[in-house]
Amino acid sequence: MEHRVKIGQIIDVTITGIQPYGAFALLPDHTSGLIHISEISDKFVRNVENFVHVGEIIRVKVIDIDDKTHQAKLSLKAIYPLNKRKYKRTYKSQREKIQETPLGFSPLKEKLPEWIATGIIEEEDL
Repeated sequence: MEHRVKIGQIIDVTITGIQPYGAFALLPDHTSGLIHISEISDKFVRNVENFVHVGEIIRVKVIDIDDKTHQAKLSLKAIYPLNKRKYKRTYKSQREKIQETPLGFSPLKEKLPEWIATGIIEEEDL
C-alpha cells in the first residue's frame, strides 16, 4: 500500500483534467488534487492549457489537504518560481530614436506564430 501524501511534499502527479479555474491531478497515492489557476504561475495565466496538458506528468508541491474530501491543493509555481530581478532598470535621460529597417516589423510578425507554437514565447507575454 502506498503512503499518503503530506503537506509540503514535492511529488510527481498526472494531469487528469483541465478547467478554466485550474487543473486536476492524480497523486501517487491514487487520491486527487487541484492546481488552482493562481498556483500555476507567478505570471498572469489566461489559459491553463498553456502550462499543462491532460496526461502530462509534472512535479508539484502539496500546499494543503482537505480533511473531509482528502483532496490535495497543489502548487506548480512553488516548484518553478519566477526569477526575481535584483536590479532596477536604468534609462537614458534622452531616448534615442530607433532606426526602422526597410523591412519594418514584418520579419517579427511572420516569426511570431512559430515562436508561440514552439514555446519560445507565450501568448501571455505579448
